[in-house]
Amino acid sequence: MEYIYAFLIGGAICVIAQILIDKTKLTPAKIVVLFVTMGVVLTAVGVYEPLVKFAEAGATVPITGFGYSLAKGVEQAINEYGWIGIFTGGLRATAGGVAAAVFFGYIFSLISNPKMK
Repeated sequence: MEYIYAFLIGGAICVIAQILIDKTKLTPAKIVVLFVTMGVVLTAVGVYEPLVKFAEAGATVPITGFGYSLAKGVEQAINEYGWIGIFTGGLRATAGGVAAAVFFGYIFSLISNPKMK
């Protein structure tokens, strides 16, 4: 059942993004920023944590999960280091994912033949 829950919640997040792309004049970049921000805000008010426990990867893999990771990293660092954790927590919590995205993006740019539009 956990695979079904992950599929349904992750799919619902993607459907919301697709509706925003199709029905609004928002650019994909603005939608990504909106979703990351919503992940942070929903985590801060305590709504996203139960969703993560329910759907696991279905809630953490979409871009809203990046906002969740930022918020949880900041929360943990504040508890551990005090106010300096505001600046270091989000970076520490998401550094692995950002490094992997940069690394694999570079590798694929060498393999493929990217073209500017």
